[in-house]
Amino acid sequence: MSDDIRFFQLNTGAKMPSVGLGTWQSDPGLVGQAVAIAIKVGYRHIDCAQVYGNEEEIGFVLKKMFEDGIVKREDLWITSKLWCTDHAPEDVPEALNRTLKDLQLDYVDLYLIHWPMRTKKGSVGFKPENLAQPDIPSTWRAMEALYDSGKARAIGVSNFSTKKLGDLLEVARVPPAVIQVECHPSWQQTKLHAFCKSKGVHLTGFSPLGSPGTTWFKGDVLKHPVLTMAAEKLGKSPAQVALRWGLQMGHSVLPKSTSESRIKENFDVFGWSIPEDLFAKFSEIEQARLMTASFFVHDTLSPYKTVEEFWDGEI
Repeated sequence: MSDDIRFFQLNTGAKMPSVGLGTWQSDPGLVGQAVAIAIKVGYRHIDCAQVYGNEEEIGFVLKKMFEDGIVKREDLWITSKLWCTDHAPEDVPEALNRTLKDLQLDYVDLYLIHWPMRTKKGSVGFKPENLAQPDIPSTWRAMEALYDSGKARAIGVSNFSTKKLGDLLEVARVPPAVIQVECHPSWQQTKLHAFCKSKGVHLTGFSPLGSPGTTWFKGDVLKHPVLTMAAEKLGKSPAQVALRWGLQMGHSVLPKSTSESRIKENFDVFGWSIPEDLFAKFSEIEQARLMTASFFVHDTLSPYKTVEEFWDGEI
């Protein structure tokens, strides 16, 4: 196992930095500072989304970083995501234009369909009456046009099941380069991982530490005995071991933090590796999805009646 897994090559030929800073649930006022710290530490990958409500703040910081000569645009990998209200083909380019304006960029390196679910245009939140039937093939055709235009240098999806990704691959002219999903030692996505490998789609793991800071769901991923034991033996933190496990599994990771010490700690995952005997023990960890997306499920108002149906049995 090579000690340095600093990039993963996508099916577009582009090299995506393997560790990115997550910005979901990073408070306004703190997120810009976190991005600045991360870039100075050495991060070259920032994961954004319109719905996070902080792209404008991130844009100001990126502009300053470029102006001050700290980093060049071409050295950064910036991802953003299409929100559920903007799935109509005519709304897709408008949504990306808003994101580019907020981020003060001419292009994003990667643009993802955030969820395989549509909500009514202009609606806010997940009220059942806002849910609508998605039409992923038509949304994807609009994404392909963004790829053709160069405004999105790669396109992909997020929160898709193996089946939903397979259905998209059957109709896509431009195959998704990346699928971003929850992935950590307690939700290893074994089936999806194998499918992605066979199809040349790169998997990125969000919540790679099990989202210890989130208010939506509670995961004790970092307290699992396999992780704490490996951390002790390697002289690393459980968070570093969880991130390194992801890299050695072959997927990129998006740890989120606004704390300078944690941002630094989470990037110290190169130049060492988890030996095979310890790595094998990760397969013994009991599996449970933390992000169930129950907010997209409804008996009568959603196309998905159950969580099982939404994830096509992958729960």
